[in-house]
Amino acid sequence: MRSSIHNKMCWSRALLILLVQLLSVEAVPIRIDKTKVKEPEKTPEEPPASVETGLHYDRYLREVIDFLEKDQHFREKLHNTDMEDIKQGKLAKELDFVSHHVRTKLDELKRQEVNRLRTLIKAKQDLEGGNDIAVDHQALLKQFEYLNHMNPHTFEVDDLDRLIKSATKDLENYDKERHEEFKKYEMMKEHDRREHLKTLDEDERKREEEHYEEMRKKHADHPKVNHPGSQNQLKEVWEEADGLDPEDFDPKTFFNLHDTNGDGFFDEQELEALFTKELEKIYDPTNEEDDMVEMEEERLRMREHVMNEVDSNKDRLVSLDEFLVATKKKEFLEPDSWETLEQNQAYTDEEMREFEEHLAQQEQDLNLKAVDLQKQRDELERQQEQLNAQKIELQQAVEHMERLKSQKVEPPPEVHVEGNAIPDIHAVDSQLHPGQEAQSQEHQPAAHAPQDTPQEHNNQQNQDLSQQGLPQAHHDLPPGHQEALQGQHNVP
Repeated sequence: MRSSIHNKMCWSRALLILLVQLLSVEAVPIRIDKTKVKEPEKTPEEPPASVETGLHYDRYLREVIDFLEKDQHFREKLHNTDMEDIKQGKLAKELDFVSHHVRTKLDELKRQEVNRLRTLIKAKQDLEGGNDIAVDHQALLKQFEYLNHMNPHTFEVDDLDRLIKSATKDLENYDKERHEEFKKYEMMKEHDRREHLKTLDEDERKREEEHYEEMRKKHADHPKVNHPGSQNQLKEVWEEADGLDPEDFDPKTFFNLHDTNGDGFFDEQELEALFTKELEKIYDPTNEEDDMVEMEEERLRMREHVMNEVDSNKDRLVSLDEFLVATKKKEFLEPDSWETLEQNQAYTDEEMREFEEHLAQQEQDLNLKAVDLQKQRDELERQQEQLNAQKIELQQAVEHMERLKSQKVEPPPEVHVEGNAIPDIHAVDSQLHPGQEAQSQEHQPAAHAPQDTPQEHNNQQNQDLSQQGLPQAHHDLPPGHQEALQGQHNVP
């Protein structure tokens, strides 16, 4: 006899896939005479495969659940707690009684999750161009309601309560978000088609429109689609997928055949698998007119419809009892016709208009940002050119200094007199006032005038130097220095 995986329901899927499946108390075994019957070897039962929740904190959720179910006290409380009490947070209070080892591991998991969120916040800030702006992680962590950001170090009762309530709310809205994404996909596809038509001439546009209508009609021309979850739809699966006689259709047998993990429930994935035959009537990946994204949206619509009709306790699972009750309803025996996606446009004309306006605004913002980025690039290039020019000047200066150093140029020796140094005649020239320069030029012989004799020139030179308080040439100099002054006392 196969042991039941669930006592009341699968925790991970029942609580919106919040907790992993837990083992319930096994049925009382039949007494066996061990002297006559050899017991078969026990093989460890593999845990059921976990289901992807689609939540951005899915890994953190799973890791918390994995460690909670290792605590015996917590597992026992779970089996004795009503689903509604779990959603209301009563189970979270049992966290105070779990083992120290489990609590320590939960603390570590929470710290890792807080660090992950901080990294995501910083990365988003960098992408938005706020590298130099101080990030208030504490304030931004408020947006993550599934943990208590005021206490980033320890996992408390409030953290488990937040995790349960957040997962419940987020998973309830998960399908709604998927529908919104599909609507945007459809509007973008139509927008691109319209933009493409604008690039064509009149004849090409007419041919394109005719081709579009032809593909649309071809897609709509398909066999009748059975109402999801109806007797006709399930009988078709029974016959074509299971290879059984439709006259022998039995709901309970059908349920057991398609409860692929044997947990006593139809989860969302097992339900969606039942609609494959119906979807194949509408969609073929080899056909130009069939869009596989639309096929997955159709599958989602079918699953949602069955869940709304059959899942009476709204735990996102269909138990055997719920399934059997549904097979006795009029909707199961005499269903209404099922309207496919092509009969239900995903968006309204008003939504399409708003979507295109939003795209136009986004394009305008991107263009403005591109202009601003180009200006920044030009400015950076200008600054780079300036830096390159300065670098070249610096290199030239260094090379010049190196050349001077290699030449080892020494200054000329100074000329001294007793008591005072003889000033350089060029220094005297540089100290002349403009009037004195003019006076000096008057004493300079003209090009056509006759040259002064050396004696007359020396007399004139001595007179000029005397007026400036300087030693007169030759006879005022000490012996040995007169020759040194030759060739330097001619004032231009």
